[in-house]
Formats: sequence, C-alpha cells, structure tokens
Amino acid sequence: MTMHENENENEITQPVPPPAANLQRLDRLVGTWRVTGGAEGTVTYSWMEGRYFLIQRVDLEQFGESIIGTEMIGNLRPFGEAPGADVVSRFYDSQGNTLDYVYELDGDTLTIWGGSKGSPAYFRGTFNADDTVLDGEWVYPGGGGYPSTMTRTAQ
Repeated sequence: MTMHENENENEITQPVPPPAANLQRLDRLVGTWRVTGGAEGTVTYSWMEGRYFLIQRVDLEQFGESIIGTEMIGNLRPFGEAPGADVVSRFYDSQGNTLDYVYELDGDTLTIWGGSKGSPAYFRGTFNADDTVLDGEWVYPGGGGYPSTMTRTAQ
C-alpha cells in the first residue's frame, strides 16, 4: 500500500489499496485479439496506468451493425470506500449505448455476466493452454446467443 500526501495541508491521508488480485488475473487478456463467431472484428485490452483498470477497445461488426467502443474494467471504489469485491465494467459505444458487466475468471474459464453476476445473459469461454485462444459463447435468455472465439494476434 502507498500513502498519499494531501497537498493543501501536508497531511497523510488513507492508504491506497493495491489493485485487486481478481482484476490482475485478467492480465491474460492484454493484447490484440481477432474475434470470430456471431460478432467479427478486433478487440484490444491494455492496462491504464496504475493497473487499477483494464481498458478494452472494440471494433466489431454484429448482425450487420458496426460496434465501436471502449470498456473500463475494474473494481468500483467510490470516494472514501473500500474497493468492491467484483470486477465490474461499463462499455460505452459510438452510438451512445452504455452496457454494464461483471467479469469472473475461475481457472481457465472466463465468465462475463451481462448486468450483474448470475444474470441469464452472459459469455462463458475457456482459454487454451498458452492463452492464445479464448473459445466460448454468449448466452441470452430464452435460448438465444452465439459462439464467440477470440484468437490473439499481438501481445
């Protein structure tokens, strides 16, 4: 943990907790990926300075529609509060949409819940042994969804 000095009063404030372990495990996503399946295109993940947030940049086409956007992934930490336990995100796209997700990595299985943990809308996929492929599918309520495979093109 680090301490921050208050510039106005030269007083020490609360310690800053390190980035959460459940977020840091998502490091295996860092890089550029080709996406195939129900959505086609490219996604890139990179760390924001400090490693408290993972940034995803999306350039996909799905059902004939362009999806261009940015997602901020991390643990919520409102003013004066401890970091939240879940890794959450908000996706912003070029058409003004905002979508919320919860990321959960258990071993080699990544689940991205649409909205909140336990939602009937989610992605579940498995990394291969060398983290170059993430193969899974999006599941929607009522039996909808589509397969989705991400193949790493650059680290």
